[in-house]
Amino acid sequence: MEHYPVVGFTGATGLVGQRLGGVLAARQRSAVALVRGATAASLGAATEVRAIGDIAEGKDFSDGLRGLDALIHLAARVHVMRETAADPLAEFRRVNTDGTERLARAAVRAGVRRFVYVSTAKVNGEATALGSPFREADPARPQDPYAISKWEAEQALWRVAAETGLEVVVVRPPLVYGPRVGGNFLRLLRWVRLGVPLPLASVRNRRSLVYVGNLADALMACVDRPEAAGKTYLVSDDQVFSTPELLRALASAMGVGARLWPCPPALLALAGRLLGKSGEIERLAGSLELDSSVIRRELHWRAPFDAAQGLAETAAWFKGESGHA
Repeated sequence: MEHYPVVGFTGATGLVGQRLGGVLAARQRSAVALVRGATAASLGAATEVRAIGDIAEGKDFSDGLRGLDALIHLAARVHVMRETAADPLAEFRRVNTDGTERLARAAVRAGVRRFVYVSTAKVNGEATALGSPFREADPARPQDPYAISKWEAEQALWRVAAETGLEVVVVRPPLVYGPRVGGNFLRLLRWVRLGVPLPLASVRNRRSLVYVGNLADALMACVDRPEAAGKTYLVSDDQVFSTPELLRALASAMGVGARLWPCPPALLALAGRLLGKSGEIERLAGSLELDSSVIRRELHWRAPFDAAQGLAETAAWFKGESGHA
């Protein structure tokens, strides 16, 4: 289809951005990496790099977007492990909400036709009940400052679209994994590698994930398919894991044993409250499942990688980075 031959993308040095740049190059598309300033990161030989400055600042950077047919917006202020901002929500809004609207309006002035926004499944909420995955039609229930700022950014984009005709597509992924992953997924990799005994064998939850290669492919479908304009899509891998299943799959991919022992979930929750770790326990023991059937049906999208492939590539990267054979 490819009626948007020149594709720009922010967040080019991040986990998704680096993979997306590779996908664009492999498909012989004109790829333009939009960065804040000079970067030493490898963005691929076929990628043009443009420094447009900080989207959270008030200047007009539409000149840096000229010549783009489509723009994929990945850059964001994400979860901060040790928050230092006096007003975290205001800081998230400054980058994720106001910065996204500023970028979209600059894109309109520059003649960009399609704007694909990578939001988060946390807009739907923090957890799902077993057997009740999130769907696009569900009411938004963002709870933390990050999710609230992303939800408000989505609303700003729909306003821009209504005012200007910009073709907006919103994508809400769950946790993204792959080579160079960080955060909680990297912590799981370290626990498994070190053989840390984990009291999670009795957990019976369901969590959706998305491999970075699958997300990059889905984003390209959102660029290329005319029917994606004006839509919001949840995107995830085909397979849904319980936490014990995920830990065993990671252990298998790394060639080690998973050291899991049973503990009643109610006792886990109590321990989390007593230790001030309720959020961490909920992420390990709770469910967050997505129904991604809409993008598959409407855009005829199929995940090109299964979870086993994604986990194997992630484990291979981790073993190489850690020097752990």
